[in-house]
Amino acid sequence: MTIEELANASGVSVRAIGNLERGESLRPQRATVAALAEALRLTGDRRDELLQTARAGWRRSPAPATGLLAMPRAVPDFTGRKQETGLLASLADGSPDGPAPIVVISGPPGVGKTSLAVHAATELSCRFPDGHFFVDLRGLEAQPTDLGAVLERLIRALAPTCNQLSPDLADRAALYRSVTVGRRIAVVLDNAADEAQVRPLLPATGTVLTVITSRRILTGLEGVARLPLPPLADAEARDLLERLLAGLPGVGHATDVVARLAHSCGNLPLALRIIANRLASRPDWSPDRLAARLEDEERRLDALTAGDLEVDAAFQLSYTQLPGAAQRVLRRLSLMPGPQCGPQLASVLAELPGAETEDALDELVELGLVQSCFTARYQLHDLIRIFARRRFEQEEPEDERTAAEARAVDWLLDTAIAAGRRFEPDYATFPAHGDDRVRLDTPEAAQQWLMDEADSWLAALELAAAAGRWRRVVDVAEAMHWFSDRWIHWSYWPRVFTLSQHAAAELGDHDAVATHLNYLSWAHNTCLGDTAGASDFARRAHAAAVVAGNLRQQAWADSYLAVALLKAGDAHGALPLAARALRGFRAVDDRDGMAGHALPTLGRSLERTGRPDEALRIYRHRLALASDPATAPSPVIAKMTRVSAARDIGLLHMAQGRWREAVETLESAIAWQLASDIPQWKAQMHAALGRARHQLGQAQEALADVDRALEIYRQIGDDDAVEAMHALRGRLDPHPGA
Repeated sequence: MTIEELANASGVSVRAIGNLERGESLRPQRATVAALAEALRLTGDRRDELLQTARAGWRRSPAPATGLLAMPRAVPDFTGRKQETGLLASLADGSPDGPAPIVVISGPPGVGKTSLAVHAATELSCRFPDGHFFVDLRGLEAQPTDLGAVLERLIRALAPTCNQLSPDLADRAALYRSVTVGRRIAVVLDNAADEAQVRPLLPATGTVLTVITSRRILTGLEGVARLPLPPLADAEARDLLERLLAGLPGVGHATDVVARLAHSCGNLPLALRIIANRLASRPDWSPDRLAARLEDEERRLDALTAGDLEVDAAFQLSYTQLPGAAQRVLRRLSLMPGPQCGPQLASVLAELPGAETEDALDELVELGLVQSCFTARYQLHDLIRIFARRRFEQEEPEDERTAAEARAVDWLLDTAIAAGRRFEPDYATFPAHGDDRVRLDTPEAAQQWLMDEADSWLAALELAAAAGRWRRVVDVAEAMHWFSDRWIHWSYWPRVFTLSQHAAAELGDHDAVATHLNYLSWAHNTCLGDTAGASDFARRAHAAAVVAGNLRQQAWADSYLAVALLKAGDAHGALPLAARALRGFRAVDDRDGMAGHALPTLGRSLERTGRPDEALRIYRHRLALASDPATAPSPVIAKMTRVSAARDIGLLHMAQGRWREAVETLESAIAWQLASDIPQWKAQMHAALGRARHQLGQAQEALADVDRALEIYRQIGDDDAVEAMHALRGRLDPHPGA
């Protein structure tokens, strides 16, 4: 048959058959092929073969892009990004009738967005037989690429026979969407400035994969897959650098110097490639020499230059796109004492209203200059921090920088004192915090701020100590004393109280020295499990308290030493010290120390020296003291003492195998309001309840209690306790899932 005869016999147009013959129709409709098979009178295997071949479609080599749209050279040593390339591969096979797959790769300057897009498009080229194209939109330049010209090039690459095109941008965009129908192509739109620059270039449906790279997140685009690109992971950065430096003299297996170089580059691919190029072009330079130079922050950005590759220039391009307020916030963020901050501290640094600061932060995050890892927390990449500080030095007077740093430190320390004092037993006698940026009107709000800004206020405390502001350091640490019981697992309490006891010594204040040495003993014992250090600091605290004539701190030192010895397994050594501490607290009528510390230590010492009945009397006496207004300590300590005493009674019942009494006592303790304020206690009691209920045959209730303890330990980040709870659960439920 001629084509015309076949068309007449099948009812399929001559043009459609011609498109099939020339390979322009890659996957014809099933009905079309069935009509052709009928006209050709194919039956059985021959008919099935034709239908199957049609379903598979034409297989041909990818069409080359025109010169103006050719994919740039992919880096031959592309490293890492397996998760990201996997996502791009999963999106490559779009559905002809579904929405066209669109991916936005965003991230800070130099993070490797273009390299990833080109690498993926090149690796996946076999899936795009109609071609893969690259368009540099030049979004951050003064003259971005003309969209009308881009559309014309894409249209002519896909449909060379198209004659004169409409000058109207919308008409060209519509024609582009039309000529992509049925095509399998990949288009990389590189360096997009904003949403408006890419919208006309986006197909609506079909099998066109569009990969957009931009320093902005492009939040206005709908129905797109988002791929925010962070710096490389440590292992990936070292791997890339080792590949780049392979064969250079002095490198070999010098993993230490490679790690140093990668760290100085902040794992930023652009910076890593620059230092590799520098070493390759300067054989007289050793990697150690360059690593030492990069570790000097004042010289780092200047060192990260190789020919036309400059980290500083990449950052500057983004910086110039910012409005004035965002530039100011970026410069001032370089002065934040810790690694990250909230919008309130940013507002203090920038001296801008809160709303204006938050808008500027949003703009900085959008452009990839500031990272927002979780809600309302902001941080700078190390190299961007150096860049921002350099901009500050060049664009603002030195006295502005000094004032901004001092303002941030004072605000952090003032707020930390106000938040910490919120937990003191007689808090109501203290004035509220006057700064309206942060609300500290509830213990929960105060605790959240102290935990969120812990790195920042600790860094501010370090700066105050370095400046010799000794009284300030002591005041902050004193304000943390009661709060520290709420956040026992924070590992930096030893550092806080080391600074404060040193500051007290510098002031010549023996009372404060004794007090803060006692706090330091608590921190080493409770936070670090360092009983030897805790014992040493308690003895030093006692000596300082004797010099000061401070009987109260002598009693506290005895009590802290007893706790350390007890934890070290020396219950016999702890017993007389606990008894002496109890007498000392009674002598100065310190009910908080007596009921809150000395009595439980004495009871545990008795229990562990084989005198459980005496220990139980001590625990019950303590509970009675805390429950009677005539003998109770301060209200907060009384509530804590009730919970603690009931917990000790319940645990003693368990040690004696009195499971039902243990359950009744621990259930009551958990139900009391303050039990939830100290999560470690609550978790410990739930774990104990799980063991007791298991002994009583209450299997489901036992597992529920252990799961609750596990949840609390996860929330507070106590990994050792989490592991212990998993082990306990395994013992209580030997057949999980059965």
